[in-house]
Amino acid sequence: MKFRLFLSLIFGLLISLITQSTYANELLIWDKLQGSAPKGYVLLLRHTLAPGSGDPANFKLNDCSTQRNLSEVGKKDAKEVGEWIKRREIKIFGVESSRWCRAKDTARLLNLGKVKLNKNLDSLFQESDAVNHPSTLKVRQQILNHRNKVGLLILVGHFVNIGAVTGVGVESGEGVLVRADSKGVLKVVGLTPKLGILSK
Repeated sequence: MKFRLFLSLIFGLLISLITQSTYANELLIWDKLQGSAPKGYVLLLRHTLAPGSGDPANFKLNDCSTQRNLSEVGKKDAKEVGEWIKRREIKIFGVESSRWCRAKDTARLLNLGKVKLNKNLDSLFQESDAVNHPSTLKVRQQILNHRNKVGLLILVGHFVNIGAVTGVGVESGEGVLVRADSKGVLKVVGLTPKLGILSK
């Protein structure tokens, strides 16, 4: 019994170390990009904290009072994400956002430049097949088209959409860094830090 417990503890420790190591590797790309004008990189960033899930039944696109909105923590987090990106001193190609208020507000609070609204980033929460949805395919094509462009393109959107494009699930305010290779294949090359360690 004690031996089994010992093995269980060792196994748990190994999993934890492997997870931490993998996460650390996914952050290394930012050191490489520090102070550069990178070509072809796109950051798919989830909006910061907006309590709840999905959208209210009375949702109206142009009326933020009918939508989930950023909490005070969410607003603070969005500013911190923007400051973290600024500290990387990476040339920004542009910032685009879903038309949902929580995404627009996140994008604006990043304070990284004028925000362009992109309907292809709108939430696909209600869709049965987000992976093959026309909006997902258009975002993937946008990433491919960015392959030879200079500067980091930031796309602010939603959990379901980012997962559909990258296969990676992210928490509020976190993002997935991607780039298309020479064959046009989209590759996940990194993640943004967890919100609690953005000060680094």
